[in-house]
Amino acid sequence: MLAGKMTSQELCHDGSDSSEAANGSVQPTFALASEQEPAVRLELQRILSSRFFKTAGRSRQFLQYVVEHRLTGHADQLKERTIGADVFQRPADYATGDDPVVRVQAGEVRRRLEQFYQHEGADSAIRIDLPVGSYCPEFHRTSEAPPPQVLQASPEPAPTVEAPPAPAGRAKLLWILGAVAAVSLILLALSLARQHSNQRPILREFWAPVFNTPQPALICLAKGVTYRPTAQLYEHYRLTHPGTFLTEVEKSSDPLPLDPNETVKWSDLGLYSDYGVATGDVYSAIRISGALGQLGKSAQLRIGSDYSFQDLRNSPGIIIGAFNNKWTMNLISNLRFAFVEQDEGFVIREQVAHGRVWPTSGESGAAWAGTGRDIDYAIMARLMDSNTGQFTILAAGLTGAGTAAAGEFISSPQLLESAYRDAPSNWKKSNSIFVLKTKVTDGVSGPPSVVASYYW
Repeated sequence: MLAGKMTSQELCHDGSDSSEAANGSVQPTFALASEQEPAVRLELQRILSSRFFKTAGRSRQFLQYVVEHRLTGHADQLKERTIGADVFQRPADYATGDDPVVRVQAGEVRRRLEQFYQHEGADSAIRIDLPVGSYCPEFHRTSEAPPPQVLQASPEPAPTVEAPPAPAGRAKLLWILGAVAAVSLILLALSLARQHSNQRPILREFWAPVFNTPQPALICLAKGVTYRPTAQLYEHYRLTHPGTFLTEVEKSSDPLPLDPNETVKWSDLGLYSDYGVATGDVYSAIRISGALGQLGKSAQLRIGSDYSFQDLRNSPGIIIGAFNNKWTMNLISNLRFAFVEQDEGFVIREQVAHGRVWPTSGESGAAWAGTGRDIDYAIMARLMDSNTGQFTILAAGLTGAGTAAAGEFISSPQLLESAYRDAPSNWKKSNSIFVLKTKVTDGVSGPPSVVASYYW
């Protein structure tokens, strides 16, 4: 164990009658020293990105919730009804006896943790466990720690044998060596402190408000409406092209090369709910998740209808994407810079008299939908108190390349440092919004630069 105070059974027993819990064999769980928390958070991210948790949404949410509450000193809240309400959106007074969702999910998390540590986590220095009979996670060091010293009655002191006095010259030499060692240690400490101070704290300062709540930050992506050819349309195509589109891999990977003049009925297209996440949004989410992980803040990825306005009111949110994300368009509509549909294209408009406009276009002036598109623009808004009542970040571009650039901007210490260099002294507690420009090459965005900013 790492260090400690209170048993997991005392903190958050789940009410099960397992023999393991009843016999008291569940080991006590202990409070961490603050400097040990990053190691536990790093282990949590490693678990969540493993194949055993990566696609298990409920297990991911459950484990993130209980570990975050344990680390932030809220283990006393890890009760079945509380978890059911916070994680699984059950009513606050729901009957836990009739709805075992929390107990079932806890068992699933234990099973997946066991699989993880048998395979990908076999070399982990720290292990996260969820004991049977408890919802309070335990943290263990996997390496052997030295046994604690046991206080015993002191025996009679052994007679002291005095060493012969050292010659005066030798004593002076030892004193000089000791002084040199002490000075060297002081210089080393000063050097390390200077290095630490030069590590660009801007990233932590930018994201500091997400630590005002134990709730994980929500990284919110939209899932657009997506249609796909039905099986009947593929069958119709195979009548003249035998042997094509026989497998799901072909249907998902290759476009259906129909004659542009061929008539397609609406019934030939089907709505596919599993599709529709934009590539630029995903790239942005990955960067932001990595930055939050470095800072030790847990995050949850929410897609499409998997989050609501109530979720955004309960947790800090990072909302990604522009015209495909209704929450971005709702929250940004009254800000200094906003996304606007114009002339069958998309632009960013400064919402003041004679305000500036930034369209996405090629260097030669090609329209938004043209093939010469190689410049994109994006908006990044940092809202201390948005319409949700929570700290909110908006990161969105006119196209996916701009959205990816916005994600890079808010996860890069160098870019943030450059952007906020001339900011007002109180910028950390103020709202700010930036218009970003990025050069797009082969569909990939380059480093973004700031073309406009506003603070209030």
